[in-house]
Amino acid sequence: MKQVKILAQFYVDLLVKLGIFRFSLLLAAALVALALVVQFSVTLLLQGTMREVEIIRSVTFGLFITPWAVYFLSVVVDQLEDSRQRLSQLVTKLEQMRARDMELNQQLQANISQLNSEIEEREKAEEAREEAMQDLENEVYQRENAQLAVAEKSALLKSFLDASPDLIYYRNEQNQFSGCNRAMAELVGKSEKELVGLTPWDVYPAEVAKRILKTDQELFDDNTAMTDEQWLDYPNGRKALFELRKVPLYDRNGKRLGLMGFGRDITERKKYENAQEKASSDKTAFISTISHELRTPLNGIVGLSRMLLETKLTDEQRGYLRTVHVSAITLGNIFNDIIDLDKSDRRRLELLPQPLDFYEFIDEIGNISQLMAEQKGLRFDLECLTQLPKNIKVDSTRLRQVLWNLIGNATKFTKQGGVVLSVSSEIHEHDANIIFEVEDSGIGIPKAEIDNIFAMYYQVQQGDDNLHAVGTGIGLAVSRQLIQLMGGDIYVDSELGAGSTFTVKIKVPLIETVVEEHVVNEVRPEMTGLSIFMVEDIELNIVVAKSLLERLGHEVTVAMRGDQALAMFKPEDYDLVLLDIQLPDMTGFDIAQKLRQQYQYLPALVALTANVVNDKTEYLAKGMDEVLNKPLSVKAITHVIENLVLSCSHEIEENDDSLDSSNSAQTNMIDTLLDLEMLTSYVEIVGTEPVYTSIAMFEKMMPDYLAILDSNMIAKDQDGIKFEAHKIKGAAGSIGLKHIQQVAQMAQSPELPAWWENINDWVDEIKYSYQDDINVLKTWLKQQ
Repeated sequence: MKQVKILAQFYVDLLVKLGIFRFSLLLAAALVALALVVQFSVTLLLQGTMREVEIIRSVTFGLFITPWAVYFLSVVVDQLEDSRQRLSQLVTKLEQMRARDMELNQQLQANISQLNSEIEEREKAEEAREEAMQDLENEVYQRENAQLAVAEKSALLKSFLDASPDLIYYRNEQNQFSGCNRAMAELVGKSEKELVGLTPWDVYPAEVAKRILKTDQELFDDNTAMTDEQWLDYPNGRKALFELRKVPLYDRNGKRLGLMGFGRDITERKKYENAQEKASSDKTAFISTISHELRTPLNGIVGLSRMLLETKLTDEQRGYLRTVHVSAITLGNIFNDIIDLDKSDRRRLELLPQPLDFYEFIDEIGNISQLMAEQKGLRFDLECLTQLPKNIKVDSTRLRQVLWNLIGNATKFTKQGGVVLSVSSEIHEHDANIIFEVEDSGIGIPKAEIDNIFAMYYQVQQGDDNLHAVGTGIGLAVSRQLIQLMGGDIYVDSELGAGSTFTVKIKVPLIETVVEEHVVNEVRPEMTGLSIFMVEDIELNIVVAKSLLERLGHEVTVAMRGDQALAMFKPEDYDLVLLDIQLPDMTGFDIAQKLRQQYQYLPALVALTANVVNDKTEYLAKGMDEVLNKPLSVKAITHVIENLVLSCSHEIEENDDSLDSSNSAQTNMIDTLLDLEMLTSYVEIVGTEPVYTSIAMFEKMMPDYLAILDSNMIAKDQDGIKFEAHKIKGAAGSIGLKHIQQVAQMAQSPELPAWWENINDWVDEIKYSYQDDINVLKTWLKQQ
């Protein structure tokens, strides 16, 4: 096919080159020649010889077909030329297309290269993405694990915080709560979710919130931790004392976020401190009891010896008796030191200045000191170096105690020679400076020890005699405190082996006159012949008191126990009742309370005590009309009879007929405990069943009331005590417990005199009496 194509192309190129005429001639000649050759070849092959005719025929045939062949070839050539031209154009177009195709192919190749590059980049990016996804998955996994660990730790920490009994909370710098533990939520009565966003103003009472915010601001200002104590209330009203520790709270960059607070309930510690105070009070009571038990026989000795000294005695007997009398007084001074030591420990040493005839006071000190010196064969001198004031105002008991202590020490540590008491004064218009000097010729005090002798319990021991220059170490310490309370001081000058001089300086006000003490012969006739009921358990005290009262012309009936006194006593038979405070079975206060509950009208009830009485408030609050010290003195008992017996005896006589029988007394007792008028009218309307229901409700509520009241007592919260006592008063009144209602009324009234001193007793009376009163109420209801 390729050769034909080449041949055809040759003929076409020849025709174009020779032109149609010359080509026709050339073609005719070629055809003739071809015909001759064919004819010649065939004839020779067939006949073996060539004839002319055959040659002519061959030439003629060649000439004949030549125009047709030329025409045919011309047409073919034209068509071929057209085809060629079209083909050429097509080729041109194809070349153009090929060029464009090549161009597109190049562009495609470039695009393919770029695409391949992009694919590679995408593959790399995909690989990177796969790696990043893998890393991200790992990071997510790690974060999830970390978050789970954090969540577990957070839950564990939250569990720890919630398990803590201490308060834990967070507040931002806008004073808003950011979180808390369960203890804090229970305190404020809100969940953590409810508490978040609130401020202390929204959670606490105004006064508490004000203090809390004040301490918050101090923390923010100083940027340091701080500790405070604060009473806080639970939703049920129970108070608790918390030790609040607040610290600044920072983020990891050091920026302050607010504060973190911790609160520890120290109510029990406070209760323990109060218990310690009570223990101190119990110690005081114990010391008072011991003092009472020791003073009781001692007062008998002092009283009887004083009475015997007024009778006829031989000189020898009088000397012995004066020794007994002085020894008893000296022992009494030791008891005073013991009591004052306890008061000194509690910082409760007190003075009770009273008008005093100073001349008589000095004479008394001199007489007693003379007796003390004579017992040891020493000389005693009293020297008044200057003019002395006649009447002053001073606590004579305390001053006497100090001087006897100094003179007693001087006498004790002096073997030979004597003791000198010098008194001098500087008198001004309204006051006087008084100086006492007690000089002895005893063992003296080393210079190195002088500064220490006024220390509590300090003792100085000298030589082989084993003498202590300051005795028990109590007297001098207490004496200096007492003198310093009087605005003065005690000084000492001593030389070892040559004696000591103690100087006491005080400043006292001057007064005009001192009321003279009554004596037996001055008792008015109308003050004699009284019937006195005395409750006392010590035989010696009975003898002393009864002797004195009978010498004054009175009749005395004695009971030695509380139950015996209650059984024997009839108010119409007596003008005066003397009650010893400490008895074997009960106190004088108990007897007074029972008598006041049992009888509507009573003679004056006077307490007898061996303790030093500076304040009568406690005695009056517990049902006494007056209090007297033992042993009884003529002046004291006369004063009581004048003020309490004669002034109101006509009232007692007028009401004697109103006391009927034991049944009446029982009715009076019930009427004292119960509001019978209210209860009677209530029972008549609704019956007894609703009252029993109310009693059961009251019994159920009282433990909670008392628990909250106790927490307020520990907190010393007067408002809280008042509020709870008010609730108890209302609850008690609703079921007719008049006695409890009245005690609660006093407990809710801080304006009463000595309210704080009595509130413990009132609260105890409510706690320990309400059930007994309920039993009385139930018994009364059964009778309706």
